[in-house]
Amino acid sequence: MIVYYRSVRVKNEIKRDAIIEATVALVNEIGFVSSSVSKIAKRANVSPATIYIYFQNKEDLLVSTYIEIKTCLASALMEGFDPNLPVRDALLHAGENLFKYISTHTELFYFTEQFANSPFTDLVDKAKLEGPFRPLFELLQHGINQKIIKDVPFELLLAHLYHPIFSLVNPRINPDFKASPENINLSMTMAWDAIKL
Repeated sequence: MIVYYRSVRVKNEIKRDAIIEATVALVNEIGFVSSSVSKIAKRANVSPATIYIYFQNKEDLLVSTYIEIKTCLASALMEGFDPNLPVRDALLHAGENLFKYISTHTELFYFTEQFANSPFTDLVDKAKLEGPFRPLFELLQHGINQKIIKDVPFELLLAHLYHPIFSLVNPRINPDFKASPENINLSMTMAWDAIKL
């Protein structure tokens, strides 16, 4: 019985992952409006009814996909994160992780970019998204308290630290940019210069 339960659970996770992957691929190809549940189901090789086992409706599927991608991005960003490092080193390490993640997951990046500029963002539980990034926010606050970085809202700090990465690694905007170690280091050094005191 336990073996059966585990095999069913694994099978269900595979189906759910296939639905998420199909959603990302289809939205990137034809956009949110044209990506119907039936088209996503066909791409995922499941029945439309199967999608409703995992998601309430199309909006729930899109929002859940976005949250899952952002959670994965947070995990990648925080990989090897050490709050005991100097603030500069910890923030730059996170930036290097972000460069690597986006460079190797461009399809996920394109989805999040579209989503962030859509009305669906109003359906996202912002508090749920902030949780995985909490250690980063705590580090920023520590840097402010220690008078190492500027005492400005986190949105401004993050915009100068990490948002330029989204532009640099987007081949649609910067097709000739190479995410070489030298360019990554230069970009992160410039970002640090923008926020440090």
